[in-house]
Amino acid sequence: MGYKEKYNLWISSEYVNDSVKDELKKVTDEKELEDRFYKDLEFGTGGLRGIIGAGSNRMNIYTVGKATQGLADFLNSRYENPTVSIAFDSRNMSKEFSEVAALVLCGNKIKVNLFESLRPTPMLSFTVRELKSQAGIVITASHNPKIYNGYKVYGEDGGQLTDESADLVLSFIEKTDDFSLVKTMNKADAVKSGLLNIIGENVDKVYIDKVKSLTIRKDLVKNNAKDLKIIYTPIHGSGNVPVRRVLGELGYENLYVVKEQELPDGNFPTAAYPNPEDPKVFKIALEMAKEIKPDIIFGTDPDCDRIGVVVKDDNEDYQVLTGNQTGILLSHYIISSLKEEGRLPANGAVVKTIVTSEMITPICKDFGVEKLDVLTGFKYIGEKIKEFEATGEKKYLFGFEESYGYLAGEFVRDKDAVIAGSLICEMVLYYKSKGINLYNALMNLYKKYGFFKEGLVSITLEGKEGQEKIGKAIEHLRHSRLDDVNGVKINTIYDYKLSLEKDTATGTEKEILLPKSNVLKFVLEDDSWFVVRPSGTEPKMKIYMAVKGSSLKDAEDLSSEFKNNIMAIVNNACK
Repeated sequence: MGYKEKYNLWISSEYVNDSVKDELKKVTDEKELEDRFYKDLEFGTGGLRGIIGAGSNRMNIYTVGKATQGLADFLNSRYENPTVSIAFDSRNMSKEFSEVAALVLCGNKIKVNLFESLRPTPMLSFTVRELKSQAGIVITASHNPKIYNGYKVYGEDGGQLTDESADLVLSFIEKTDDFSLVKTMNKADAVKSGLLNIIGENVDKVYIDKVKSLTIRKDLVKNNAKDLKIIYTPIHGSGNVPVRRVLGELGYENLYVVKEQELPDGNFPTAAYPNPEDPKVFKIALEMAKEIKPDIIFGTDPDCDRIGVVVKDDNEDYQVLTGNQTGILLSHYIISSLKEEGRLPANGAVVKTIVTSEMITPICKDFGVEKLDVLTGFKYIGEKIKEFEATGEKKYLFGFEESYGYLAGEFVRDKDAVIAGSLICEMVLYYKSKGINLYNALMNLYKKYGFFKEGLVSITLEGKEGQEKIGKAIEHLRHSRLDDVNGVKINTIYDYKLSLEKDTATGTEKEILLPKSNVLKFVLEDDSWFVVRPSGTEPKMKIYMAVKGSSLKDAEDLSSEFKNNIMAIVNNACK
């Protein structure tokens, strides 16, 4: 069906309200109209994510209703009397979309646990397990700009739907080809019938206590937490209450919150891109720092699953750590602290994604801990936790990804900035007791394990043409027979779509035992590497790069040259 036909179906449908029809009738740009209707908003392993607005390729009450009807049909086909837990963040329309989803589920006789107000995404993951739900939904678009919202679905293990389950849910969604098939229910009737259960503090307290239980050096925190100065920004999101509650209950008395960014606001007035990866979100916090002189600054994204950390370097300048740097610091702190306390298990494992720093490899080797790689996306780390739990062969210690996502503990199955914030404060407190700051600690790790330097370039290509261009560029690289990068030989090529690892010297191939994904990774003979993949959440092609130098400056110089060489290759593929 063409985009014009879909448009006309919406305009003529008795189930689409007049305000939506009016919005569509005002669209005069044919390209925009095509983008709104050339496809249905894709339901992937993370659910839905898109621009808020009218159309089949947009986030609205109709696309949310349709997806939820498909999910309801899936659940009713698999379980008797299933239950679903739902949370939402501070984004525009998040509360409305959460209620639409809840009432569609209730209309299908499925019991719903709906949070009374906004909560972080990781709390939804926890709640699914705590309340023994068969599925979970969180309405969020994570760190995307304000025009976006999304709909993430979780399985009964508390992890995001894996590829196989997502495909099954999608098959049911595709059967819901008419809005008349979407069942719903009045909210008052849903509450009265017992199908809609509003939750809050009863779940919050259990979660907060479990986060506090992850404290490793309990005496250190108990006796010295009051000595740490912290500046925190929730960036207008859902982290404000739980992050402050955890830190407050642990005894961190000197916690200063960025007032201008404290309250939830889906328009993100102080941060057009509400992402702690972006140094600009810390502008106000850094102004505060001139007077407060904190030991640490950190910020969480709108759904509080990512965290960014700011430290002062040897020149008294503040630096935003990369996601890799924070992950390395946390990994080393957790592993070394557990060893020091005699609690490091013999079968301990750290899990990272294939685009995340390899600096963790020598650290794990040093402590006798196994390192495992998974595809990009924290759902694959959650899968490993489930696997370890089932087999008992390995003990999960920590998981992280370069995009500022971290998780300790096993009661949450997604990245968690509440947990990470607590452990970061403990880590800073520990190093302060040793007379050094977090930047010094990072430099010490570089000196011991090597000067690793990573980078990321994102190329935005919007609309139908942009998606096609990304696909063609990756296919071009797949078949390009690339042998070297500026004279440095490529040793190994990993094609995750074809599940093949190829040794370029011998031509031998091995199967990659990971789910298929349209990702290419090239590893060079000097251990530098780069990865090309389409973003799963934004209209972007992402290029990850990494080098290892003999010093910090050498690594930076190598990284700059490597980036130029890789981008020349990628730009040629995009032509």
